[in-house]
Amino acid sequence: MRRVLILGGTAEARALAAELAGPGVHVVSSLAGRVSDPRLPVGEVREGGFGGPDGLAAWLTARRVDALVDATHPFASRMTASAAEAARRTGVPLLVLRRPGWREGPGDEWRRVPSLEAAAELLTAPARVFLTTGRRSLQVFAGRPGVWLLARSVDPPEPPVPAGVHVLLDRGPYTVEGERALIREYRLDVLVTKDSGGAMTTAKLVAARELGLPVIMVDRPPLPEGLGLVGDVSTAAAWARGRA
Repeated sequence: MRRVLILGGTAEARALAAELAGPGVHVVSSLAGRVSDPRLPVGEVREGGFGGPDGLAAWLTARRVDALVDATHPFASRMTASAAEAARRTGVPLLVLRRPGWREGPGDEWRRVPSLEAAAELLTAPARVFLTTGRRSLQVFAGRPGVWLLARSVDPPEPPVPAGVHVLLDRGPYTVEGERALIREYRLDVLVTKDSGGAMTTAKLVAARELGLPVIMVDRPPLPEGLGLVGDVSTAAAWARGRA
């Protein structure tokens, strides 16, 4: 029995687990455990961190893993760095699976920035902001005079919620009609988001284009040097089978 470890709770990670699971291949999917009630993939599932590259390297060795696929969120840079270091130490082949990023199209008004902090610096009063960068980033944007935030996330942020912030708990996929209605209901005038890519949350970008909202787009962090990168599940599955 050959063993493949998939890192990540993304839709791509779940699809990869489903494609690889079968006779002769044992798939283990590792979830960070940061989202309550996650959507679980087929096969064996473990939750929680490994304890950095040391812990991951020890786990790969103990479980005799033949191939490692990092299918984490495009902004999970710490986990990707740990995976790269653990793979280097153990010699386990590593591939990064990332959904393609979003691209600006006709009618879009985007401003790309390298970080959350740079995005926050662009917010000037008065502004009503549609913030979709995740609950852990809330403190970066909160407390700016004259800036009101509608912060959407799957799970609630750690209390207390700062003044001038309204938290909306929701999980995609979203519709363009629903995003248009949300923008109008809360009278939002700018969208701040991360370049996560994928179809599940692209409706907000379409709605912003249709309603003339400017978008502040946070670029993805760079990958560690030397890592193989693919953008689709089928290619990642073929790679993993070739090593498992």
